Amino acid sequence: MTQSPGEFKPNRRDVLRPVEYVGGAAIAAVFTGVVVLFTTRDLTLALIIAGIAFIAVLVVLALLAMAIKPDADETAEIDGTDDPGAGDPGRSGGPGSGH
Repeated sequence: MTQSPGEFKPNRRDVLRPVEYVGGAAIAAVFTGVVVLFTTRDLTLALIIAGIAFIAVLVVLALLAMAIKPDADETAEIDGTDDPGAGDPGRSGGPGSGH
């Protein structure tokens, strides 16, 4: 089955990437909440700290994900071209590339 040029179907890894971020933040929040609960024996404080940890870890993971430079395939997807080297003039042999 072929895709039309304007149609993009993400692969499984792209679809599950947000779930990885939320899952990682949830694991960190549960760990932090359990440590606070065992330390203070106060459920309300443990839930508040776990919520803060969840939000903080999720924000940090999202910022780190945005800081990563896209590779050639992602750049081609953003540009809307099929050729991964088409968005980079240094690799395509275009003007200014010295070829």
